[in-house]
Amino acid sequence: MIVFGAIIPHSPLLIESIGKDQREKLKTTVDAIAQIEQAMYLAKPETLVIIAPHGPRYPDAFSANMSGNYTGTLKSFGDFSTTIEAKSDYMLIDRAHRKMREEDIPFTLTSAEELDYSFTIPILLLARHLQNWKLFPISPSMMDGKAHYEFGRQIKRVLHMEKRRVAVIASADLSHKLTAQSPGGASDEGPKFDQMIQQHVLTEDPTPLLTMPAEIIENSGQCGYRPICTLLGMMDKMNVTREVLSYEAPFGVGYMTTKFDIA
Repeated sequence: MIVFGAIIPHSPLLIESIGKDQREKLKTTVDAIAQIEQAMYLAKPETLVIIAPHGPRYPDAFSANMSGNYTGTLKSFGDFSTTIEAKSDYMLIDRAHRKMREEDIPFTLTSAEELDYSFTIPILLLARHLQNWKLFPISPSMMDGKAHYEFGRQIKRVLHMEKRRVAVIASADLSHKLTAQSPGGASDEGPKFDQMIQQHVLTEDPTPLLTMPAEIIENSGQCGYRPICTLLGMMDKMNVTREVLSYEAPFGVGYMTTKFDIA
């Protein structure tokens, strides 16, 4: 059953060995993630379902990585000492895959031991005190928000039938085009996107997010829209208390942390 949910960013600067002095500029986000880590620990999850945007992506299918075990590093950011390892919840992945196929939802399987940073960083930030947990890594497709929301609704049916306690995490940075100092430069759509996400993740009605104009989504330079839509689908019709713990953009990229406490 699903016992907890959260949205957190995956900036490498959140890791001390990489962020160093710059990490202080993300103190609001760091403190909020610490709250999420504590709340998730108290929820006692046995499986982490992480939806992250930088793995393999298919135009018309969602996917899960069904490797037996996983390894994540931060070597691409100059940190050659930090390594995480995780065991696969391959039985749950298999059950979810079979159920999605029965429902004619395009859901395929990949197999790669190495995790990219959009999985690795949430694990480093949230799982350091967990014991005997397993991983279910999901990659979004290139389909629209409505398709991801429906995928989340359908996979929730599988997760909620499980005896294992499951936490679902959307690994999601928001706009990369907020100001002239942003990695993608400034765009009118960047601030609009971040404002809409912050406002509407708190409401039970997903319509404003699922009908967001395509030009806002694409021209904002975001990478978190589809993971967030998937997570919101998983929260559909559940007794959830939603709270945006923080939002900041000191480096021109929107970082939002949101906690979903499930009764």
